Amino acid sequence: MIEFQVDRHSGVATYLQLVNQVKQALRLGVLEPGDRLPTARAVVEATAINPNTVLKAYRELEREGLVEPRPGRGTFVTRSLSRPEAAADSPLRADLIAWTARAQAAGLGRADILALVEAALADTAPPGAAADGGKAPAPAHPAPTDPADPASAP
Repeated sequence: MIEFQVDRHSGVATYLQLVNQVKQALRLGVLEPGDRLPTARAVVEATAINPNTVLKAYRELEREGLVEPRPGRGTFVTRSLSRPEAAADSPLRADLIAWTARAQAAGLGRADILALVEAALADTAPPGAAADGGKAPAPAHPAPTDPADPASAP
């Protein structure tokens, strides 16, 4: 089951944060077709956001063909965005976690690590293509600032 996190200071609309978190869970295989999303009431209780915001997010996911409402039963995932190589238990993810741990051990902050990843994506993108292939959504949570890391200052 997905647990939503809302960052009221991110500058990203709350409903889009929910949409992006569901998409991320679908990409990582945390949510799969047939899984039930939390009820709007449960999300409201956990996050203290307006119920209409949750419903707006769920309608957007429905519009994109990712979920379907079943009256009296809930909202269910209809398709996955996961690819085996992007799953939560994939070797690529394990490699990335190990690399991230090494970067942090070397003293790099979150902003530095994200900048390195962005640069690597740009370096490996085919000529004329966006580094994200035009598929990556805006992050639900921007990188938090780290007072000990001057590079992460807004």
